[in-house]
Amino acid sequence: MGERAEEFLSSFNRIEKWFREQLNNPSNMGFSEMVRRLSRKKDGRIPLFQDDLLQMAQLRNAIVHEQISTDFVIAEPNEWAVNRMLEIEQALISPEKVFPRFSKKVTGFDVNISIKEILSIVARKQYSQFPIYDDGIFKGLITVRGLGIWLAVESSKGDIQLEGRKASELLVSNYKGSNYQFVSKETTVFQVEELFVTQVRLEAILITKDGNPNGSLLGIIRPRDLYNNVEKE
Repeated sequence: MGERAEEFLSSFNRIEKWFREQLNNPSNMGFSEMVRRLSRKKDGRIPLFQDDLLQMAQLRNAIVHEQISTDFVIAEPNEWAVNRMLEIEQALISPEKVFPRFSKKVTGFDVNISIKEILSIVARKQYSQFPIYDDGIFKGLITVRGLGIWLAVESSKGDIQLEGRKASELLVSNYKGSNYQFVSKETTVFQVEELFVTQVRLEAILITKDGNPNGSLLGIIRPRDLYNNVEKE
């Protein structure tokens, strides 16, 4: 048996073992049926790979059951099949976590910071997210988008008066709780992608050790960060 076939089968067997563990070790259930059953569960990863997994099952059967001798098999997986099998295995069994991939220093700001200072920081440092705290308690997330909306509303009333205006004014009830979410550092990248897809108003995901909003910030994720290198905040 060729090296590629051995590597393919090893990966296939690890996935099959993981599937059985997810289904409480059924004794008489084939690989394809396990794929279909798990695809109907809440975990959204498996449906992404269902078609490939079912095709891989056919290739696996050809390698194992149609083998002419120990040194010769009719079906030898190509490099793509081996790499795809390994890619699926990693995504299912050892998915990438948000930490340390999105680890970065994130600055928190006091709820009494002035709006003028926030605008100054945006201009000087190009920050786009401002986690707001009141004596260590997380109160909300101000973003450049939210700041722009607030300025637009204020300008419609006449000249914008910034003197004495504080960050607390930006944390209005219809905005504060919908543009952010906290996750633990053990959250997978796939789960974060799902959050951005299903929560349309989500602008940023904040990472703490256990998902506690009042914990130390370990990182922040914006939609574009999922596809680009993480930029300095």
